[in-house]
Amino acid sequence: MSQRDTAATDTPSDTLSVAALTAMVVGSMVGAGVFTLPQRFASQTGVLGAVIAWVVAGAGMLMLGFVFQSLAVRKPQLDNGVYVYAKTGFGVYPGFLSAFGYWASSCAGNTFYWVLITSTLKPLVPAFGDGDTLLAVAVSSAGIWGFYLLIMRGVKEAAGINAVVTAAKMIPLLVFVVVAIVALKPDVFVENITGGYDEVGGDSLFDQVQGTMLVTVFVFLGIEGASVYSRYARKREDVGRATVLGFLSVLALFGTVSIISYGILPKAELATLRQPSVGSVLEAAVGPWGAWFISAGLIVSVLGAFLAWSLMAAEVLFAAAKDRDLPAFLAKSTAKGVPSNALLLSTLFIQLLLVVVLFASGALDFMLDLTAALSLIPFALAAGYALKIAVTRDGYAGLPGRIRTRELVVAAIAVVYTLFLIWAAGPVFLLFACILLAPGTLLYAFARREQNGRVFTTPGWIVFALVVVGALAGLVGLATGAISI
Repeated sequence: MSQRDTAATDTPSDTLSVAALTAMVVGSMVGAGVFTLPQRFASQTGVLGAVIAWVVAGAGMLMLGFVFQSLAVRKPQLDNGVYVYAKTGFGVYPGFLSAFGYWASSCAGNTFYWVLITSTLKPLVPAFGDGDTLLAVAVSSAGIWGFYLLIMRGVKEAAGINAVVTAAKMIPLLVFVVVAIVALKPDVFVENITGGYDEVGGDSLFDQVQGTMLVTVFVFLGIEGASVYSRYARKREDVGRATVLGFLSVLALFGTVSIISYGILPKAELATLRQPSVGSVLEAAVGPWGAWFISAGLIVSVLGAFLAWSLMAAEVLFAAAKDRDLPAFLAKSTAKGVPSNALLLSTLFIQLLLVVVLFASGALDFMLDLTAALSLIPFALAAGYALKIAVTRDGYAGLPGRIRTRELVVAAIAVVYTLFLIWAAGPVFLLFACILLAPGTLLYAFARREQNGRVFTTPGWIVFALVVVGALAGLVGLATGAISI
């Protein structure tokens, strides 16, 4: 269990209400992803495939939401759930992989955000290109360090700003939904229903749905937001309530945005729109002002999500260091409760990824998919832990059997769903994840040495060996051109 930061969390004034925790969840999920949905979905499937994809993703992610809710109630002594659930359930090194994977996912997502911001501003500043030019990276770098200074003022202040931004960024998306419904063309919508699976040489409906899975994971990242900030909740039950409330809100929004777009333009045109494609769809419906209106909303939305993700990424490193599973220097915090060194390391890693963007082709889509793939590690381990305690009846003493049965079924579905996502992601992104996790294990080794503890148990050595093999395979693939960024 993480020790509480007495400077930041022991007083009532430093707790967050259900509304504030829900805003953290919504603010974390409603970021850049929703603005890319029309093009990403149309490039893979039609209306029917999109509906099936949202049903599958919605059901699976809802089960994950219920997993975080039940874990918050069954294991109230465990703070910072994304990390500590994996550690408690499966050991120190798997816990480290969960923490590091979640942190790296957040950093990759934040890199994606800044690439999308600068590419969105390309009509105003052509030198930004697709967000991968020297000027774009320089501006993005200035932005990430500006946010670093903002968050250093205090976690509570940053969380308050996030709540305001969350409310403000919903306006352009709601306007888009209303306008698109009014402008919807029934004949165009009908033509887009099959997505080509009934045509000779077209992808099967299953393949179409599979192709959307990583983007649905990306847009739902943040469902764990309230769990990450469990140590700020007034009551443990508030964590679960905020998770489910936030999820249901954004599921309705995401599904509506992607599906009604099929009634504005043919699928072939939707699939070739430049990002943010929500702006391009609105432009097709109402004219140029639609694109500018959405672009402004995207920038506000992305900046708010960047803030939330920066907070959560630093919080995970901080908690792991407090548990002595990462080097002690990452456990340092300011008088206002800001995990300063963890935040600094996060910002430095994002800076490194921005430099990589200069040498990558298709950096925007790659960062999106890498973000989603890395997040699967902590999600799968948290679901596995929920299944484990339900099977062993750990935390269910004195409760009716139907409660344990219900949560057992929920956890089992969540495990199957996360394993399906790992399979759908494909081997390429798993190899890239290993390339990041293998050298990152040095932080774990340093922490174990600080404690004069054994670095790996026998199962730990086996897991580490698999990670190293995956990293080597990924590096060989990059060197030979078999895989590419």
